[in-house]
Amino acid sequence: MRRLITALVSLSLAGCASQQKPTPAEPAPAPAPATPAAPADAEAFRATAPQPGKPPELVLPVFQKATLDNGLTVLVSTRRELPLVYAGLVFAAGSAQDPVGKPGLADLTYRMLLEGAGTRDTVALDNALGDLGTSAMQDVSPDGSRLGVRVLTRNLDGALALLSDMALRPTFAPKAFERRKKQQLADLVRRLGSPNALGQLVFLSSTFGSTHPYGHSATGTPDSVQSLTLEDVQGFYKKQVGPAAAALVLTGDISLEDAVALARKHLGGWKAPAVPPAAPPAPPASTRQAVYVVPKPGLDQTVMMLGRPAIAAGNPDEFALDLATTVFGGFFGSRLNMNLREDKGYSYGAGAGIDPRLGVGPLSAATSVRADVTGPALGETMKELHGLKSRPITEKELEAAREGLIRAFPGSFETVEGLGSSAAVLFMKRQPLDEYSRTVEGLRTATAAEVQRAAEKYLDPATLQIILVGDPLLIQEQVTPLNLGKLMPVEPDTEPGKPRATR
Repeated sequence: MRRLITALVSLSLAGCASQQKPTPAEPAPAPAPATPAAPADAEAFRATAPQPGKPPELVLPVFQKATLDNGLTVLVSTRRELPLVYAGLVFAAGSAQDPVGKPGLADLTYRMLLEGAGTRDTVALDNALGDLGTSAMQDVSPDGSRLGVRVLTRNLDGALALLSDMALRPTFAPKAFERRKKQQLADLVRRLGSPNALGQLVFLSSTFGSTHPYGHSATGTPDSVQSLTLEDVQGFYKKQVGPAAAALVLTGDISLEDAVALARKHLGGWKAPAVPPAAPPAPPASTRQAVYVVPKPGLDQTVMMLGRPAIAAGNPDEFALDLATTVFGGFFGSRLNMNLREDKGYSYGAGAGIDPRLGVGPLSAATSVRADVTGPALGETMKELHGLKSRPITEKELEAAREGLIRAFPGSFETVEGLGSSAAVLFMKRQPLDEYSRTVEGLRTATAAEVQRAAEKYLDPATLQIILVGDPLLIQEQVTPLNLGKLMPVEPDTEPGKPRATR
């Protein structure tokens, strides 16, 4: 019995022992973080250029047109993203209609439309525009002029009432005329302090001839503007401004139907005899006889311009020539820029392009170079021009130019003002409403042979006029050995319309 009790006690004690919690074990040390293996070359990723994303789809705007009974054209492009509208009046007469001896008349006339209209003087007109949250924009080009505002859709009716006053009922107040004329003269004096502006004046007169409609600057010269009278301004307005020679452009949050209704309300009763002017005649083609020099002693840089009359808008060569000129100097990777800037370090940049107009517009190339390398820079430019024939344009160059020109198009239509400006150009150059689609298609389909032929025809160095603005002694020393023609000094700031020898 005693042994039985002892066994039971032993089993009981063993059971209790099995229920005790085990002593916790020491925690295992955390594993050390793995050390990443050092790449063989931390900069290896730079060997592969990032792949470009998919280019956005090119969407061109749609323009619509209507004509009122009085001959006024109405152009509309609808865009509903924002409650904004650009409202502009476009006039078919521009600086090309300045009478001989009166450069700057068109510009001064259109600026006078801002100086009072209807019952409002300059200040009252400006305040009325301000009450609508806007201000007027105005500019003049060789083929026309624009006067416009950007307003909220709810203020469009009020803005058009003011625009119609400005176009139909300008006050032409004598005091306002004298003040505006003084402002224009002050702007000219400031502008003519720029070597680029001086070069541009001589470029126009030497390329087109001093009496050609495109042979002067739209802003005129101090001498020509000083001679203008209020009677000149009123005469230009009466002859050139009227509904048959104007367009109402409305772009943004508006339909063609609403635009026509507003045009009839504010401009339907407009009556004036003006008609669109004829296209300026083509200037005679000529080879270079001289190098025009605008003397600016001590100038650190020399402004260099080359150019010639090229083509009118709609010329069959337009797209091929645009591509050829772009390859020569129209983008950063162009032959001229890569030579003068990247290879030689003569310039911060060089450019070239064409400006097809209602009449024959210019082809131009321009840059500013260090004065001490004027001769070498001009020599390299002539070398690149000759190279267009001896080193034909490659497929790689052509495709880069083609893509650059086409992909730049959407930037012109980003804002309602951009849309309005594009519509204004169509009216001024009398182009069809699908002109921008036609241009893109023309750039896409121009062949390498067509581009090469255009390059050799229009970029012939013998046909390009040369204008240099800079130190006359340096120019004479460095340019004379190039045998590009007799150096002819001109003084555009005293009589810019007529390049004339000063010695």
